[in-house]
Amino acid sequence: MAVVRVRQHVNPLSQKYQQPVEPPDWQQVYARSGQSLHLDIGCGRGVFLLQMAELYPEWNFLGLEIREPLVEQANRWCDERGFTNLHYVFCNVSNSLDPLLRSLPPLALQRASIQFPDPWFKKRHQKRRVVQPETVAELGHYLPVGGALFVQSDVKTVAVEMCDRVQADPAFCPQNHGEWLPDNPFPVPTEREQSTLSRGEPVYRALFLRQDLPQIEPTR
Repeated sequence: MAVVRVRQHVNPLSQKYQQPVEPPDWQQVYARSGQSLHLDIGCGRGVFLLQMAELYPEWNFLGLEIREPLVEQANRWCDERGFTNLHYVFCNVSNSLDPLLRSLPPLALQRASIQFPDPWFKKRHQKRRVVQPETVAELGHYLPVGGALFVQSDVKTVAVEMCDRVQADPAFCPQNHGEWLPDNPFPVPTEREQSTLSRGEPVYRALFLRQDLPQIEPTR
């Protein structure tokens, strides 16, 4: 596969990325638009989803990425393989996640993953991180009860922040009970995951399920 080289980091707060994406016609995108959907946020080159789509034709897969050349390349790879259960969208998740999820068929979204997001180490840049309370709230709104959210990073402070923000939302219940998951629940590792593990370095993983929220009785 020919590889397109692009900038490693893109500032999602810059003016260039403030226009929300127009959702595609999902019936044109997927051969079976009603299949369960796995959403991968910040999918990079999209290799993880390419392999997942081949392994699980009964699922649909959607990758979101802010670096447009990577999205164009990934969709070319998808077309070359003839996959009809995989698509990539160029967008800024901070303003496009809600309209994209709102446009999906009801209950299509069943699981989401956020893997090795840009760490933005400098404190003044941390507001650029993809996992913000608003992102978690939108996923909690559209994932059905029992739907899964998987996060992982090779930067412990980033993984802790992601988990703290997910756990702060009452829609999600952690499945690893305060411990990091020892293994990836998916059979396909990302490229960054493979590279990290090959160096003998740790990966910090957590899995959350969308839980049924208790009904609050109105006050009299």
